[in-house]
Amino acid sequence: MHIPATLDQARSTLAVMLGIAATEGLPDTIDHETIAAATRYVFHLEPQFGLAGLTPLSPYRQAELTADPALATQAVSFAALMAFVGGTLDPAKLSAVVKLADQLGVRDDFVNDLARLALGDMNDAKAHMIHANLESVTGRAWATAEMGPWLQPYDAQPDPALATRFHALARLPADTFGHAFAMFYQANGYAYPGEATALNFEFAVPHDSTHVLAGYDTSPRGELLTSTLTATMHRSHAMSGHVLPVILSWHLGIPLNDVAGAATGAFEPEEFFYAWARGEDTKADLFGPEWNFWSAAIQPITAVREAVGLTG
Repeated sequence: MHIPATLDQARSTLAVMLGIAATEGLPDTIDHETIAAATRYVFHLEPQFGLAGLTPLSPYRQAELTADPALATQAVSFAALMAFVGGTLDPAKLSAVVKLADQLGVRDDFVNDLARLALGDMNDAKAHMIHANLESVTGRAWATAEMGPWLQPYDAQPDPALATRFHALARLPADTFGHAFAMFYQANGYAYPGEATALNFEFAVPHDSTHVLAGYDTSPRGELLTSTLTATMHRSHAMSGHVLPVILSWHLGIPLNDVAGAATGAFEPEEFFYAWARGEDTKADLFGPEWNFWSAAIQPITAVREAVGLTG
């Protein structure tokens, strides 16, 4: 869901982004590129207009953001991104974002993650992000001991009937979504839900459906963009459960746990905010209860993309 903003509100958000970038000196190229991309894809303004004449927030403009909780949260979310785009953990920038969140009255849990990271409490921050991701997907809180068995339930209890149903997707016509989904699994060597080592249907299928429909591969770049899109499509723990984990994993090279992968440099401003905007413009939530994978599987993939809102 897109968050409407007036011109003044848009420029206030861009101003706080620039302010975080300038916490310890002059903003560099990636800072300017990030602000320009947000200007274009989120606020639908010409990039050069977004950067021109930005000044620190006046009390009036700060109050205008504070009056709209959704806009305030978006402003802090984009400010948080500015703390990471350089590819390092910068305690001064992270602390500046936490201060901004306090000023704007934003209490979302991702702000606590930023505070933990600023203080060097990496383990607690990462643990919370993992919990937030599962809570976002399932709609309930999790104890740590529950998470592993839920994520890979078929190791203990295989479901051959479910796996067979997935294998049958490859026999669908080549222009169907289900066939494309099967080819995606075959190309990546993934086990289907129901088979040992496979991830839970409830977790894997919406995420991988997003990969297929959005056209993002499983490279670090593709994983970062897929999770960015799901953050704004699903709107539950968007930052703590979707965006921050992939920024840490695929841009800063910080794995979330001992078995997770990691890489550096996967963030690209134009692609990130294009994915953010694509998620905002979706017409269906693939993580929502209304989404029926099996019904979609037998339809042409072009029709499914149209129905979901991922044609661009």
